[in-house]
Amino acid sequence: MFGWRARLGVVVPSSNTTVEAEFGRAVPDGVSVHTARMPLESVTVDELDAMADDAVDCAERLAHANVDVVAYACTTGSLLHGPGFDTELETSLSETAGVPAVATALSVKRALSALDAERIAVVTPYTDELNEREESYLRDEGFDVVALHGRGIEANTGIGSLSPEDAYRQVRGAVPDPDAVDAVFVSCTNYRTLPAIDALESDLGVPVVTSNQATLWDALGRVGVPANVPGSVGER
Repeated sequence: MFGWRARLGVVVPSSNTTVEAEFGRAVPDGVSVHTARMPLESVTVDELDAMADDAVDCAERLAHANVDVVAYACTTGSLLHGPGFDTELETSLSETAGVPAVATALSVKRALSALDAERIAVVTPYTDELNEREESYLRDEGFDVVALHGRGIEANTGIGSLSPEDAYRQVRGAVPDPDAVDAVFVSCTNYRTLPAIDALESDLGVPVVTSNQATLWDALGRVGVPANVPGSVGER
């Protein structure tokens, strides 16, 4: 049986071209990945807000595949309305699918907390409006955002075209003094980051958390399967 250890259900924006590839390469043997898509073309507040309405329907369809856990793989989509919305989202997806559920924003919070990170640098591909929403969310959750750098990209396919090298160079440019932070968070599930994590941790000397890494680590942890993700959080 395919997915004999666990079947991972993933809810993704329709224009996301990264999650399935990164999850597919990172899941351990015996874990299968099954996705359902919510309509989204541009990473804007209005489109993210409308997209959330489809999340429960996606979870219901994933339940037809007898998945063991559901991951809502969209960072800004799960923090858009601040703390509390993320928990409500996880609860709704879990109740609909009848299995545990995680949302990327809370997965990132859990990963940073597991690393005892308080002072963080945040790197994103987003516009200023979404960066402000993300910074507010993280500060409300108790993190000290000491640096934030975005690329100003709105089209999600444009984000998906970025490479791990782009992520590496953006982080290095945004974090000139690694001693000033406890960790770096690279946001967006459509940003290809997994191949860059180990090199960044080696060069910076601090843990690096990314949206896909944290989401996969959190989701598989809910079903007792160690996640095969790079970086310090994979050791927790």
